Amino acid sequence: MTTSIRDAVQAFTGGGVTLDEAMSRGFSHGFGASPANRELLRWMRARNERSAPRDRLRFDAPVEITAPAAPRPALTALYDHLAPHLDLPLTRDALDALLGPDERWTDPAALTDPSRSIGGTPEVKELRLIADDLGVLLTAHAPRLAAVTSEGDRWRAGLYVRTASGLLRYHAAMADPSPARLGTLMSLRDTMMAGNLDAIVRREDRRGPTLVFAHNRHLQRDESRLWFAGEPLRWWSAGAVLAADLGDRYAFAAAGFGSRGADVPAPGTLEGILSALPEDRVVVDPRRLAGALGGTPAPRVPADHTYLSLDPATVHQADAIVFLKEI
Repeated sequence: MTTSIRDAVQAFTGGGVTLDEAMSRGFSHGFGASPANRELLRWMRARNERSAPRDRLRFDAPVEITAPAAPRPALTALYDHLAPHLDLPLTRDALDALLGPDERWTDPAALTDPSRSIGGTPEVKELRLIADDLGVLLTAHAPRLAAVTSEGDRWRAGLYVRTASGLLRYHAAMADPSPARLGTLMSLRDTMMAGNLDAIVRREDRRGPTLVFAHNRHLQRDESRLWFAGEPLRWWSAGAVLAADLGDRYAFAAAGFGSRGADVPAPGTLEGILSALPEDRVVVDPRRLAGALGGTPAPRVPADHTYLSLDPATVHQADAIVFLKEI
């Protein structure tokens, strides 16, 4: 999510903007035109209206690969959490001056042109040290802060540390002109996601399991691979990082579909084979499926860039395949 997307959706679920405004400002890549997303936002708002504060849906850590957010919201929120209780190494005005206008941070051209990124400037280097120092203060003074702040506020302060540090690290990587930069960016996004998931699991463990819905590439156990801007990228997903710690407490269900309008899978592909099943939706054991097939199906060639098909060579590493015949 970019900052504007996050803010628009969060404002709607909190009652601050209209549904039409949230749909137009709150979705990128054309997803605001989806009736299903419109219904999803209605459901999210209704849920938040009847839920206790600790159970409401929230939106944080915005990292859109083509226009990563400015670290201002996270870094200033962290500062404001600490300032009433601790002596901090700089003033709020000094922090604002270092951050500068948010527009400097969100130039989409920086994805392919490192010279357009703010990440290599002296201000960003200083901000990275500040974010690290504030994070250390949050830990070092935990007993004092526990006496004067709520558990929820302290948990969100940890989120601000991860978000601010992660975004600053990401912007610094965007300014790196080396050939490895795109792969590094993909890895950093999933590293941030893994940190947030780990914090969620630790907090929610007392209430039961945590269900995460995200793209297969973010949750799979095997190494993620993608051709992007003419380059082969490889990185470990957030799921793979988390699974290395959780072991068999982590389960991954890969998701896929058959037909979407004119986009119909070929018969010899994994999606084509699953589409031949009589059910409209099905959960499949990948290991039993591999045994029944006796070979590796051909990979699907998607009709456009909006869908990355299941990888038949690695799908056996999933614990299940959730398949919809048509969407």
